[in-house]
Amino acid sequence: MKIRVKIDEQTYDVEVGDLNARPILATLEGETFEVWPAEESAELSPAAVEPGCEPTLAAPAPAAAGGPAVDKSKSVQAPIPGVILSVAVKAGDTVKTGQELCLLEAMKMKNAIRANRDGKIANVLVASGDAVRHGQVLMEFAD
Repeated sequence: MKIRVKIDEQTYDVEVGDLNARPILATLEGETFEVWPAEESAELSPAAVEPGCEPTLAAPAPAAAGGPAVDKSKSVQAPIPGVILSVAVKAGDTVKTGQELCLLEAMKMKNAIRANRDGKIANVLVASGDAVRHGQVLMEFAD
């Protein structure tokens, strides 16, 4: 999809890839950017789009209908979107607060994801190479 975006007095032609893909690829002046939109918002200001352009937005991913809410005290969630580079623990491992659980790469920076409490890992829900969203559950504690 091609859209024309006006910022201040400057107008840009932007080619936007599949809105259901993560990341969304956007090309501006020959350079391609990865865009990781927030899951909660799918709004586009009409004032930001030139007349004659009709951009459409994908509906946000539906929440797990009828599913149990995530107990944040029993899980480790991705603080930012990125790609898992390595996983340092497996189900059944006992971990201490601050222990590295996995390594997440975001914006070319490596981020150690550490245990937020002592406990036993019940489930590891990611593997090396997985792309993760902000807030996605990476691991769950048994207790």
